[in-house]
Amino acid sequence: MTDRLSNTYNSTMGGAKETVGRAVGNESLAGSGAAQKAEAQSKQSAQDAETHAKGLGHNIQGAAQKAVGGATNDRSMEARGHGNAALGDVERNV
Repeated sequence: MTDRLSNTYNSTMGGAKETVGRAVGNESLAGSGAAQKAEAQSKQSAQDAETHAKGLGHNIQGAAQKAVGGATNDRSMEARGHGNAALGDVERNV
């Protein structure tokens, strides 16, 4: 299971446990669910930040490759630059 899927599952299940626990007056279940949900959301936020940082790195690498490729008339390097810039855009917008 991917980390994103696992975090989504744990967040959803934690929220459900919290809701059921509150509905039946079981504060232990509600607290356990809230903790599970918070942990999953925290992990997902950390992963999103890491992916965003990788995207920035690919954007910078792509810009450099495009500039050098254009200045040296190296179309292959320029194309790799466009690819890295596009990859960075995708990673930053996940």
